[in-house]
Amino acid sequence: MTAELQMSRQMDPAAQAREENFPVGSVLLPRGLRPHVATFYAFARTADDIADAPDLTPSEKLERLDSLENALVNGSDQPAYAVADRLRHSLIATGVTDTHARDLLAAFRRDAEQDRCRTIDQLLDYCRLSASPVGRYLLDLHGEDRRGHALSDPLCDALQIINHLQDCKEDLQRMNRVYLPLDWLHEADLDETSLQAGRSSPALRAVLDRCLDACDALLEKSRPLPHSLKSARLGAEAAVIHALARRMVRRLRDRDPLCQRTRLSKPAALLVSVQAAGRFALTRALGSRA
Repeated sequence: MTAELQMSRQMDPAAQAREENFPVGSVLLPRGLRPHVATFYAFARTADDIADAPDLTPSEKLERLDSLENALVNGSDQPAYAVADRLRHSLIATGVTDTHARDLLAAFRRDAEQDRCRTIDQLLDYCRLSASPVGRYLLDLHGEDRRGHALSDPLCDALQIINHLQDCKEDLQRMNRVYLPLDWLHEADLDETSLQAGRSSPALRAVLDRCLDACDALLEKSRPLPHSLKSARLGAEAAVIHALARRMVRRLRDRDPLCQRTRLSKPAALLVSVQAAGRFALTRALGSRA
């Protein structure tokens, strides 16, 4: 899938065993909500692992994802689907809809059946299911106004596209997936084999930058999100995620994901996080005195 930034591990190293761009429950979030966030991410991770499993056929992946959804909705005593049953109880306890988790499952079904995004609109539609639900879940969990989804969606979608750009070569080689818009590649007289080269050609570099331009536009749309939230902790989390995303866009413009590591180091991510959280806290404090 998804949320490299390694945001989940850089902000909470124990939270995830794999690298994602999704905003994850860090120490910035209220202690009482962190177990629920961890349960949501464990469910997403399990579903993602099913969709990415190299030893399963597409039909087997779909069958297991369907079983996971059934356990989420109806409960299950099967150990293989305990993670879905735990999320079911978490959602009941917190009053959060299961729509966000089910949307993620819809995205993973697409991964199992569809391995190409032909246009930027198709890619954004995929992000609507694979990334936007994460931000929506966090906002709903904190009791935020659902109108905030319009600001969290573009942030999460940008994170997803950044992740795809970082892993464009690996996605093709390991899973035969291409998340770059194929029509943009074709307009540059390229095909997907250009992603297997040792370094990006000038034409591919232009396509990557075009994708990064789309990320910048999404991040600009989401810029008001941190200060629009009632929860100061969630606002700080959003500010940190936004700053990390901006930094990763700049890094991807400077480095070639086909031949260089484009992820932030833990010290670099920590510095960006502290600075962003500090700026958010100062601005919020000054605003409250005005």
